[in-house]
Amino acid sequence: MRTETVEDFLQELAARVPAPGGGASAALHATQAAALLSMVARYSDGEKYADHAATVQQVCDTADELRALCLDLAEQDAEAFGAVAAAYTLPKQSPEEKQERSAAIAAALAEAGRVPGRVIALAAHLVELAELMRPVGNPNVISDVAATAIAARAVVSTARVNVEINLAGITDPDVRAELEETVVKTDDTLLRADTVTSAVREQILR
Repeated sequence: MRTETVEDFLQELAARVPAPGGGASAALHATQAAALLSMVARYSDGEKYADHAATVQQVCDTADELRALCLDLAEQDAEAFGAVAAAYTLPKQSPEEKQERSAAIAAALAEAGRVPGRVIALAAHLVELAELMRPVGNPNVISDVAATAIAARAVVSTARVNVEINLAGITDPDVRAELEETVVKTDDTLLRADTVTSAVREQILR
């Protein structure tokens, strides 16, 4: 996924294969959100922004880190859904085979739910960085702070449904509680992303 072309990835995404799918797409969208925020930070340097240099540098460094982490999660998501598909193909003739298959499916679904949960957490962090950057960033590129927030919002919404669809097949109470807590937290992130976007629009439409 790191080296293939955009066109090749889209061909895979459009194919009748279990992965990559929506989860990997969400993670890749998060990498773009992070990159946009880094770009805004790099345009917000010089004497004019000296009072906020520490904040700008923090945003830039953290967004660069998140971009790499989100790319890792895009690959992990594709692997996780591949593992789910593989688990469902395991033999189920004998009682032992059925038990092994059920255990493999449960483990694969849990990981397939956790990966988009991690994507949600990173997207929430991107929204926090956008909140920091919005009041201090270069006004000539401030629309890209909104673009970051809008992208992060889409990431959270997409990753959330990927968590929820895996929840449907998970019976382990601890795993369910873990993933349900991840889902509950998304409403606050979505609201904060909307607030950033609205603030940027007010700023550029004055």
